[in-house]
Amino acid sequence: MSFFRKPAAKLGALNLSAIAGSTYYLRSHHVYNLEEFEARLDEIEGTLRGHIGLIEESLDRLEGKATEADRGKKMNEYYGKRGRDSKQN
Repeated sequence: MSFFRKPAAKLGALNLSAIAGSTYYLRSHHVYNLEEFEARLDEIEGTLRGHIGLIEESLDRLEGKATEADRGKKMNEYYGKRGRDSKQN
């Protein structure tokens, strides 16, 4: 117990606890930011897949390959497929 009576030991313990606390805070903040970033990327991915479907449908209509029944089919197919092809849990 005489170890903690020294001022240098008290300062050292305080310093270590401050470092541990700040490390824990920064880690939790970093994890939160990564989750937010992943959510934003998922939204962007879905939007891009939907736009690709619209562009392919427009191209099919210009080439005369598409019918009226096919309208919106590729967009829904691509948009619904997002995140499932690379994240198999």
